[in-house]
Amino acid sequence: MRDLPTRRSVLAGGLAAVLAPVLVACGGDEAPSGTLTAARVDPPFEVADIALASTGGDLLSLADPGARLSVVFFGYTHCPDVCPLVMSSISIALTRLAPEEREQVQLVFVTTDPARDDEARLSRYLERYDPTAVGLTGDLEEIKALAESVGIFVADAEELASGGFDLGSHGSQVVAVAGEGRAPVFWRQDVSSAALASDLSLLLRSDA
Repeated sequence: MRDLPTRRSVLAGGLAAVLAPVLVACGGDEAPSGTLTAARVDPPFEVADIALASTGGDLLSLADPGARLSVVFFGYTHCPDVCPLVMSSISIALTRLAPEEREQVQLVFVTTDPARDDEARLSRYLERYDPTAVGLTGDLEEIKALAESVGIFVADAEELASGGFDLGSHGSQVVAVAGEGRAPVFWRQDVSSAALASDLSLLLRSDA
């Protein structure tokens, strides 16, 4: 993904005003113990109830994701740079969780290039990072609507030759979706695996 110099905020509707300060851990291996580094959204985003085809062979809506906490990333399998880095960071973070925590968290990868990323391609891609991860694909306009419902602004994204979209490095947020279909926090794409793992543990112990 290339950086878009004119990229606007990924938060639609001026929601930046309701966010707590973004204290993102960039790089490094340690995160402050007991400190949430993610940006909080208050009130949380309400995830659009849009069912997409999943790599599990059925339809899945993030409004009812089937896990206590879902870590959601929008990208595409042909992405040469940002996506592999973010996915690697997420997968490492998940290995840092205690077994009882890991059972409550699922990784969800939503393609922004549905013309090329069918369920089979997504499955092969996700095997590199987390065999238990869920990939979602479907109608491009529905994917855009889903992204915007969790604060990802896609209007300025670069259009791919296939018709999909590239969010650019500033738009590659990692979003947490709680089991009831709310998105209470998000992280920048450069969040460290240690900070992400620490935050996930905190979120699982809280009512976020």
